Amino acid sequence: MNKELLFAQTLEKVRALAKEQGNCVSEEQVQEAFSALELNNEQLQMVYDYLVKHKVGIGTPVNPDDYLSTEERDYLQDYLNELAELPTYSDGQIEAFSIAAMAGEADAQQRLLEVYLKDVVDVAKLYAGQGVFLEDLIGEGNVALTIGVSMVGSLEKPSEVGGMLMQMVMNAMEDCIQEYNDTKSQDEKVADKVNQVALKAKELAQSLHRKVTVQELHEETGMSEKRILDAIRMSGFRMEDIELGETKDGEDNV
Repeated sequence: MNKELLFAQTLEKVRALAKEQGNCVSEEQVQEAFSALELNNEQLQMVYDYLVKHKVGIGTPVNPDDYLSTEERDYLQDYLNELAELPTYSDGQIEAFSIAAMAGEADAQQRLLEVYLKDVVDVAKLYAGQGVFLEDLIGEGNVALTIGVSMVGSLEKPSEVGGMLMQMVMNAMEDCIQEYNDTKSQDEKVADKVNQVALKAKELAQSLHRKVTVQELHEETGMSEKRILDAIRMSGFRMEDIELGETKDGEDNV
């Protein structure tokens, strides 16, 4: 196995371990995990910095609030004020709600929803800072929670309810972040394609002292006409250095 792959796999194992330990690992655990790679002190420090950036405390848990923007803090305070108006329940009541919800009682399921709304906030704070706004994370978590309370009938014990619901909440937030990252990556690829064509068109237009055609750009750069036309469309037809006319086949560029 090459070192890059081993490093990436080890890093994910350390993050998984941290999640089991309340998002915290010790320096000794990190050093032991990476022992096979024989990292020097500078490289280990880079690992520590990466972990802290991703809300993993080294020795002591990080404070998730430190990763929130001012806008997110303002939203969070308003939302928590709303949640503060909800009733609070004892452990015995929560267990009773869980049992009744497992039996399919709609009112008990609603009570469970109220019980775990604050926990959704706590989970969302752990996932904040990864590109998705806190409000959206909470929204995704609340949807998962709403679905989850209607599915607790599949469990055998009321003590399993909380774990199941929070796992569904975490899965929903992770899916939300993954979707955001996939979309961002796709957008970056589109932007890169558009910028490459626009740059080549500008360079050619400057040398010719006029707008260029798709055919000329194709012949000069070797880029296919399809790639150029796709870039023009993705730009919203706003490439000022390209003359929109006909291709060599007589087909309209747009």
